[in-house]
Amino acid sequence: MTYEEIVKRARELMGPNCRVCPVCDGRACRGEIPGLGGMGSGSSFTVCRPFLDSVKLMMDVVYESAPIDTSIELFGKSWPFPFFMAPLGGMGLNYNDAITEEEWSAMSVGAMAECGSLAFTPDGAKDEFFELSIRSITANGGIGIPTIKPWGEEMLTRRIRAAEHAGVTAVSCDVDSCNHPNMRRLADPPRVLTPRVMKRVVESTSLPFVAKGIMTAPAALRCADAGCYGIVVSTHGGRVIEDAPAPCSMLPEIRAAVGDRMKIFVDGGIRSGRDVFKCLALGADAVLIGRPYVVAGVGGGREGIVLYTRKILDELRDTMLMTGCTTLADITPDKIRLTN
Repeated sequence: MTYEEIVKRARELMGPNCRVCPVCDGRACRGEIPGLGGMGSGSSFTVCRPFLDSVKLMMDVVYESAPIDTSIELFGKSWPFPFFMAPLGGMGLNYNDAITEEEWSAMSVGAMAECGSLAFTPDGAKDEFFELSIRSITANGGIGIPTIKPWGEEMLTRRIRAAEHAGVTAVSCDVDSCNHPNMRRLADPPRVLTPRVMKRVVESTSLPFVAKGIMTAPAALRCADAGCYGIVVSTHGGRVIEDAPAPCSMLPEIRAAVGDRMKIFVDGGIRSGRDVFKCLALGADAVLIGRPYVVAGVGGGREGIVLYTRKILDELRDTMLMTGCTTLADITPDKIRLTN
């Protein structure tokens, strides 16, 4: 099986909801919610690729070479590479029922575990999303991070207790879901998570807590003050706000503000190992990759997800080789240039 074969099969199964474009950049599906597009004009999604493309790599092949090490320490463990699967759900609404939620949950968590990595898993309008996440993570020895909507303190805490019982790696809350179009229609929709509530929730658990959907330095500092282990710089794939900047463009500002107080993840338009490298040079500790993983899973099953993961890893290694980086610590801001 080749990656090209995976993409071809996915295109046959996932249309018309997802066109499986040559580059997943949000232009063809802008405004399509339900669907995969960004909100309204789609600008908060379509802005990601132009920014990443404006970041250029500084080639350097005169250095003391050593075996390339892509490993990273996070959540008290060592992982073989600095990218993970973003929380992905809504297979019916967004992906033409090409795969069921149950199939996707088991496949995605299992495939990432096979690669020695993990998936952030989804929550949703139906309890089924969270329950499937917990079940799949439990089946893989607790390797995974359930992402919980900001339903309110009581429900959030209850789900964290379930996650603790399952022995998960960490927990995440996609705080930007307070304005997700698919969630607003619920009788009891997600809500804004205040710093005071966040602090109480974080202090209620021994699990590392990651706040997903942070886009400013002040918000990042409030998360650090609340005791968060980390944040994900993200606009929920451009699906909760229009006219926001590319998440990766905010990394230098956020890193300068929080320093080493917590870990910084980022998502949004990351499509290659080169993009992973660029995000690390901009200030991220690690990245999340979303939509392309569904293409890999629908088009190639568990094997497709593993193949896609190895593809990204090979691209990251090649980029490190050609820029004089033998460890992730070598990926510093001087390894890139911003052309815009």
